[in-house]
Amino acid sequence: MTDMMTTQAGDAGAFRKFDLASVPSPCFVVDENAIERNIRILADIGDRSGAHVLTALKAFSMFALAPLIRQYLGGTCASGIFEARLGREEYGGEVATFCAGYKDAEIDEILSLSDHVIFNSPAQKDRFLAKAQAAGVHVGLRINPEHSEGEIAKYDPCAPCSRLGTPLSQLTAETLSGVDGLHMHTLCEQGFEPLQRTWAAVEPKLAPFISDLKWLNFGGGHHITRDDYDRDALVDFIKNIRETYGIDVYLEPGEAVALDAGILVGEILDLPQNGMNLAITDISATCHMPDVIEAPYRPALMDEAGAGRTYRLGGPSCLAGDVIGDYTWDKPLEIGQRFAFLDQAHYSMVKTNTFNGVPLPTIALWNSETDELKIVKQFGYQDFKERLS
Repeated sequence: MTDMMTTQAGDAGAFRKFDLASVPSPCFVVDENAIERNIRILADIGDRSGAHVLTALKAFSMFALAPLIRQYLGGTCASGIFEARLGREEYGGEVATFCAGYKDAEIDEILSLSDHVIFNSPAQKDRFLAKAQAAGVHVGLRINPEHSEGEIAKYDPCAPCSRLGTPLSQLTAETLSGVDGLHMHTLCEQGFEPLQRTWAAVEPKLAPFISDLKWLNFGGGHHITRDDYDRDALVDFIKNIRETYGIDVYLEPGEAVALDAGILVGEILDLPQNGMNLAITDISATCHMPDVIEAPYRPALMDEAGAGRTYRLGGPSCLAGDVIGDYTWDKPLEIGQRFAFLDQAHYSMVKTNTFNGVPLPTIALWNSETDELKIVKQFGYQDFKERLS
């Protein structure tokens, strides 16, 4: 385990030709061509392997792109009632819903929206099994493979005492009664080899039960669209499982859908000094990139210099820890100067908040081939106020 997650952001690519002054600041800018490139790769994996490939709304739920995404992928995976509804209304295809704990007040609607409902524990499965079967919904159980591949303990679903999934060692014929499929989500921004190692640890223990199942769902965290991912090995892996066990296989990529497809544009507001060069920006780690603090990780700055003047960047909020990191430019910064962080389409967009009344970033859609730019969403005072009482 390490203390800081390593960013997987690639080269800035087409964003180098994007005019950072052409959008309000702060602003998420998503390149629809980069999204299409990613989902073409994912669709090809599905076509060659026979896997069902669903997009994970928890990572990227910019439904302005739903018409594009549904052309290539088989549906969505949701993490609760609102994502299930969004998947059903906007994306089409299958909806597979997992939640660590379902509420009595919500289960009927969730079942009406979902094709698969995946339970976190045998107790939750037993509690709602009759309703699920009456609704004609596939029943899944999330398992904890008890095999850890995580880089950061709090992002590792297989860490000791994890609340996510039923430990593999606790599976019995009784706990699997009424279960159509098993779900495991153990990876985070990782290549093929961790999946292969996880399956090697799991397969012998699942072997007595697989003949009674209809599907296996390997969740998300697969960086399939990264250049160094061994996609041919993944295809062979899925085909082998399908042929060996006569079972369907599901994948739920999230980051892979939006990898290197978005930037977050910001502006320098002030340049104080306190033992080093500081820069106050209109991008807040706390409000706009919470994973910078939660993971933690250091987001990649577009065209950061190897040498020059280094500044500690922080947001406008009053939280002392609202610090993004230390970054270097080849020339001194100026107030009003624009800059951009790479690979911010996945997770950052869905986690934004308005702590301190800090405004939410605008959302823009850009076509890197035609240079067409569209402001999809701008947020104002009412968006802040209406979340409160």
